Amino acid sequence: MGSEAIIVFLLAGIVLVAGANFLSNLISPKSDNTQKREPYESGMTTIGPTWVQFKVGYYLYAILFLVFDVEVAFLIPWAVVFKEIGMVAFVEIIIFLVILGLGLAYAWKKGALKWE
Repeated sequence: MGSEAIIVFLLAGIVLVAGANFLSNLISPKSDNTQKREPYESGMTTIGPTWVQFKVGYYLYAILFLVFDVEVAFLIPWAVVFKEIGMVAFVEIIIFLVILGLGLAYAWKKGALKWE
């Protein structure tokens, strides 16, 4: 029963997403003109080059945030079942946190947390 249910949910998800995309493409208004292709910035035409590169520090902060945000997503279900599983769950989460701590220490040592 388990694998059939997963396949049914997977197919239902694919059909719903594909159907929504197809329907939005079908009924959305379409217009193509030169004004639509102009870059928009506060209703004024841009002055100078519009290509702006962001510092890599922004991306490093974003990736580090995602890593620790996902960590919390794993910690909450672990905390719910901790009493049922016992010491095995405790050892596993300690290993998990040590690996994340090593990653944080590495990022800190490399200077990824310095905002310059």
